[in-house]
Amino acid sequence: MSMEPAIPSAAHSPAAAIGLRLGLRANWRQFSLLVVVNAFVGAMVGMERSILPAIAEQEFKLVAHTAILAFIIVFGVAKAITNYFAGRFSDAYGRKVVLVIGWLIATPVPFLLMWVPSWSWILLANVFLGVSQGLTWSTTVIMKIDLAGPKNRGTAMGINEFAGYFAVGATALATGWIAANYGLRPQPFYLGAAFAMIGLLLSVLVVRETRGHAQLEAAMDSTHGAPIVPSQRAIFWQTSVRDPNLHSISQAGLVNNLNDGMAWGLFPFVFAGAGMTLSQIGTLAAIYPTVWGVCQLFTGALSDRIGRKGLIVAGMWVQAAGIAIIALRTSFAWYATGAILLGVGTALVYPTLLAAIGDVVNPVWRASTVGVYRFWRDLGYAIGALLAGVVADLYGVASAVWLVAAITFLSGVVVAVRMRR
Repeated sequence: MSMEPAIPSAAHSPAAAIGLRLGLRANWRQFSLLVVVNAFVGAMVGMERSILPAIAEQEFKLVAHTAILAFIIVFGVAKAITNYFAGRFSDAYGRKVVLVIGWLIATPVPFLLMWVPSWSWILLANVFLGVSQGLTWSTTVIMKIDLAGPKNRGTAMGINEFAGYFAVGATALATGWIAANYGLRPQPFYLGAAFAMIGLLLSVLVVRETRGHAQLEAAMDSTHGAPIVPSQRAIFWQTSVRDPNLHSISQAGLVNNLNDGMAWGLFPFVFAGAGMTLSQIGTLAAIYPTVWGVCQLFTGALSDRIGRKGLIVAGMWVQAAGIAIIALRTSFAWYATGAILLGVGTALVYPTLLAAIGDVVNPVWRASTVGVYRFWRDLGYAIGALLAGVVADLYGVASAVWLVAAITFLSGVVVAVRMRR
């Protein structure tokens, strides 16, 4: 295993020399700005969440679920791979440059979604969207962990994920309403063009680099001299398999987004098959990420107080229950109940997993570890969409939903058995 020197000692730390401090209170202005930026990141996903399956059916005449869900597959693969490199590049070159590049890549996405003439172009737009999300969301996560320091990681991640996923839900609701009243294209995607421009301008003009805060935290915590940085291969192996905590975190993240990929792609068909209108489908598509977003304001802070493991296990099992209710029932009220449970369960898990990584990983290579975790987590989008599409085509949509519910429950069992407190 190749090793390389890390940071200087606390006495010679460049971060300490320029007066940087850790903590939410000390960095509240920059932290608040990053919350706003991440809301625009989430809104870029939300703009297509409730209406793209309808566009596939009505405008491009696609029938097979696997073909329709291909947009989620390419999005998930692109985002997963980009997450990995975003973590590495953030450690090597700094956070801000990665964030700005992500917004530049996001800029053409809404225009492609407005005007492209074929489904293959929609898939290309989702490659761009996945790459931009991998760069922008990864760096806002890493930057907030840098600023928060060791005491408030759960709180910081709860606020971050609240902003992103509340924006996903709000934008899904808005685009569903616009589509129901003005058409599927191009009107709903005007919002995306505004989001991309504002996010880019904020990132270029106002956001500041935070890598120095990570260096400061590492220097302050070093009691045995400068740490030795593992190779990227070693970080990947530890995060993926070898370390029981990091493996538990990574598989739970993958399964969480596996069921989210299924919900994103199949739930609109489930709801439409039960007679829901386009406006109702938009509302149901918005409930899940909105509840998810709001609840994270509380669950992230709760994990700082009572620990991570119990919340992760409970969250996976609550998600499984919400998915099962949607598979069992056919009314708007029951669908809304299932979506609420799915949102609550995801809120218990999402910020807690990110905070847990900060608990067990040295700040010097934390961004790289977050990148590996987010690689596996967002690969879940592609796996979930592919699995759900194939099973739905072979055995029906209900079978696909039940399978994902079972996988989600079993993921909670893995965390209960393998993860240490």
